[in-house]
Amino acid sequence: MSVDINKLEQTATQVRRDIVRMVHGCQSGHPGGSLGCTDYFVALYFHAMKHDPAFKLNGEGEDLFFLSNGHISPVFYSTLARAGYFPVEELATFRKINSRLQGHPTTHEGLPGIRIASGSLGQGLSAAIGAAQAKKLNKDTNLVYVLMGDGELQEGQVWEAAMYAPHNKVDNLIAAVDYNGAQIDGATEQVLSLGNLRAKWEAFGWDVMEVEKGNDMASVVAGIEEAKSRTGKGKPVIILLHTEMGSGVDFMMGTHKWHGVAPNDEQLTIALNQLPVTLGDY
Repeated sequence: MSVDINKLEQTATQVRRDIVRMVHGCQSGHPGGSLGCTDYFVALYFHAMKHDPAFKLNGEGEDLFFLSNGHISPVFYSTLARAGYFPVEELATFRKINSRLQGHPTTHEGLPGIRIASGSLGQGLSAAIGAAQAKKLNKDTNLVYVLMGDGELQEGQVWEAAMYAPHNKVDNLIAAVDYNGAQIDGATEQVLSLGNLRAKWEAFGWDVMEVEKGNDMASVVAGIEEAKSRTGKGKPVIILLHTEMGSGVDFMMGTHKWHGVAPNDEQLTIALNQLPVTLGDY
């Protein structure tokens, strides 16, 4: 499959622009992790995944994606809108009264692209495993993707699921960890050390990959393609995606302080000056 890295990078720049505008518009939300994961989302939805914006909830005949760390909803919503799931103009309603774009993704409003409510951390891997097993039972050869945060791995349910998937040879699953080393209260190393994540996942029976440059589009695309090539071989695959929280906005990078803080008017202007319009603002 051919890939236009420059076009993907332009899309990612616009998504980042959407993110800071959305969070500023309601003065609430989580820009740091959203900016850090933008390249991954764009690589998935605009290159790697087979998916249909017409949206069938059961996802039959297409690849599925589940966002476990649901607080990074701004990047998910922007990506879905830019990929044609719902009007880009709806991004202006983020976290506002009667909006379908709640702070954490929900299903009761029937928003295209959202298959599970998420935000209660630790649950997404379990849901993705169930979806992957359902595909196997239905003779559906498409893949299931799920993204988790590194701080989220402090939840015990993650490790129950981590045991279950290799035991049941759920090899149509590609998990990813946003490995930025930061969570809302500080560095993961200080809050609750994750130790050697590669060794942990390998010990649980996963095929483990690392993408060292998780904010470099070419590296992310190559990493996802490599992960796809490893499916169907008896093991679930996991990508340790090394990202930087706040990537793309210099004053948000290198700190956990922008995990869940909205920029003020002056900060928004500075951020937007670093993120030129590429696809058109909503």
